Amino acid sequence: MCKGDCKQGNYLYLDVDGGREKSLPPFIDFQTHVSYNDFRHVCRKVGLFMNKRGQETRKHIKKCACSLFAEKGFKQVTMKDICDAAKLSRGGLYCHYESTRQIFQEIIDDMTSEQDNEIDLRIEQNCSAVTILDKILNKYENEMLDSQSSLSIAIYEYFSIRDIANQSNTLYEQYLISANTWKKLIQYGMDRHEFSEVDISAVFDLIVFSYQGVRMYSKLMPMDKETPSRIIKEIRRILVKNGSNSDIV
Repeated sequence: MCKGDCKQGNYLYLDVDGGREKSLPPFIDFQTHVSYNDFRHVCRKVGLFMNKRGQETRKHIKKCACSLFAEKGFKQVTMKDICDAAKLSRGGLYCHYESTRQIFQEIIDDMTSEQDNEIDLRIEQNCSAVTILDKILNKYENEMLDSQSSLSIAIYEYFSIRDIANQSNTLYEQYLISANTWKKLIQYGMDRHEFSEVDISAVFDLIVFSYQGVRMYSKLMPMDKETPSRIIKEIRRILVKNGSNSDIV
């Protein structure tokens, strides 16, 4: 059995950029050679991490793939398309990902966790609830205006695939995670007397479904550029108390 590439502190890491198949360290009771998916799962269990170069390559792959998914939807994108867009060899790409499904699912996971982590961090830092809200709503407004980068069609296609649809619905799981984070923010703002007393679940549904609805319809028909602005203003009117100001200049 091969040894790990390198050891830093109490951790081992795998150099996956060279396109070489690696084996697990001797202390892991698994088969010698495994897929990257299996390896990543084991890494999480025992504290292994990928080197920085490998992480940057994966970010690059996902960025290129995201543009393709936004342009073509999910079903029309192939691993060859992603190879060409990322300027990687077939072996280089498959060293990191096994399929377009794996890439797309990780993109969706990243999108959800990024916002959730940002809100949690700002709350921990005791930031103004209005400032946190305005930053998110500004991002939503810009994304609603940018129909070219919308993944709405790709998301619909991906989660409509029979075997994926028959599994536990990760999209719904992410909806619940996002709902909990938004509810935490809204309750935080109410406790600080920056937000009005509202039906938190109803406001969350208004936010998420109006945002996703505009992103979906903007791919299918011309969208009035004032529509996102009107939605954002109404959400803010419902939530923010008179006299509560954002720190965003």
